[in-house]
Amino acid sequence: MLWNWYTVDSCFIARSWHVRSAGAFAGSCIGVILLVISLEFLRRAQRELDHYFRRANNAAAAHPSAATTTTPTIEAGSSNSSTGASSAKAINAGANESAGRSRGSAVAPLKLWQQLLRSALFMVQFAVGYFVMLLAMYYNGYIIICIFIGAFLGAALFQWDTYYSGAEGPEMRDSCCN
Repeated sequence: MLWNWYTVDSCFIARSWHVRSAGAFAGSCIGVILLVISLEFLRRAQRELDHYFRRANNAAAAHPSAATTTTPTIEAGSSNSSTGASSAKAINAGANESAGRSRGSAVAPLKLWQQLLRSALFMVQFAVGYFVMLLAMYYNGYIIICIFIGAFLGAALFQWDTYYSGAEGPEMRDSCCN
């Protein structure tokens, strides 16, 4: 493919997307912009879903039901040193676990349905991103400019959270050396 600036009589992705008028090309450009904005929306939705699952799962792990929680007790005057030692270890382990959770180092595991939902959302992101890449591969200058405009508008609309989230922003999440 060669770089081009064709508007009318352009064809994208399939025979059914054959642009036959200037209005149809303008509609295609608007559609491409909206497609890239939707990609940024999906990325934001994935981050929000991850934050929601993290909060919900950590809250559930921090407050387990009373039936599943056992608190070791040491009876006054007990001379069994192994019971006292194991109780102290259990108490220290619980304190270390809750301290790790407050620092954010321990994350409660996802349930199967949560991971399946995350995977489905990622699949949609991947498909939309691949479709945008296929559009860029037509090397039409107007379509590529529309992709850039959509990326700009999508970032302006949906990336406010990455600035405020501190250590959970994309620069930390994507870093290989953390």
